[in-house]
Amino acid sequence: MSQPASPAPDNCIFCKIAAGKIPSRKVYEDEDIFAFHDINPWAPVHFLMIPKAHIASMAQVGQEHEALLGRMMALAPRLALAEGCRPYPEGGFRIVTNTGAEGGQEVHHLHVHVMGGPRPWLKG
Repeated sequence: MSQPASPAPDNCIFCKIAAGKIPSRKVYEDEDIFAFHDINPWAPVHFLMIPKAHIASMAQVGQEHEALLGRMMALAPRLALAEGCRPYPEGGFRIVTNTGAEGGQEVHHLHVHVMGGPRPWLKG
């Protein structure tokens, strides 16, 4: 069962990035989704996709978020190719979403890592 989405805290770095208050290397933006390069990449291609609405983690996702998350997952392959990932099946990419402290989540705003490019990668 999902928990309600929390209001955007004043100190949420990803809310500030999506609002343009903190600079980022933008990959994509529409009215609901913002994608930007990771500042500490683990792979040759490494960007994050976030909903502009503040959702703390996958633990807060409910049925009302299905369309948004579906759009994010459908958009990821197109952006991965545009950012330099080689096509499937020889190429590819990884999608990772960390949830909570034990899941490795460091920023408490739902985000999807999209990583790809030639291996070996720094992590993963």
